[in-house]
Amino acid sequence: MRDAHGVNSSTDDQDDVGFWTLVVEDWRTHHSRWTQPGFRALFMYRFGRWRMGIEPRVLRIPFSRLYWFMHRYVRNHYTIELHATAKIGRRLLIAHPGAVIIHEHSTIGDDCIIRQGVTLGAADEWAEDRAPVLGDRVNVGAGAMLLGRIRIGDDVRIGPNAVVIRNIPSNSTVAPAPIRVIQL
Repeated sequence: MRDAHGVNSSTDDQDDVGFWTLVVEDWRTHHSRWTQPGFRALFMYRFGRWRMGIEPRVLRIPFSRLYWFMHRYVRNHYTIELHATAKIGRRLLIAHPGAVIIHEHSTIGDDCIIRQGVTLGAADEWAEDRAPVLGDRVNVGAGAMLLGRIRIGDDVRIGPNAVVIRNIPSNSTVAPAPIRVIQL
């Protein structure tokens, strides 16, 4: 389903696919290497989402403790900040992880790529309605910052070190400011 901005908002459907199906897709997306930090971060994320479906709550408690241990390990060891409250589509590739921060209320579509040093965050407050929304097949370059209540359309390429603070239409490329050569 697409919203008024043309962005895929069906990432909640991923919960209907099944935990192991999503884990296998993530594993294949990360070149079938379970040691990849990006895969491990997504496994932790998928586990965190899965555990919320366990009822009654008392049975969920040990899984929640395991999730929080895994979350802290991924955050501190791989420096990937990714909460189970974010909405992430299928086959996200976290390439060259390190210093990746994804707002806890961000939405990321299917088949996206995020590289090292990327921040998806709030511009002013840490609030649910202030998080970025990425469409499908968005390719985010190293060091890019996507800040605030913005929507990135499908098939968008965001260059390295770009700072994006406004909506980007589908089928676009965002390039950072050109370099300047200053002679001494």
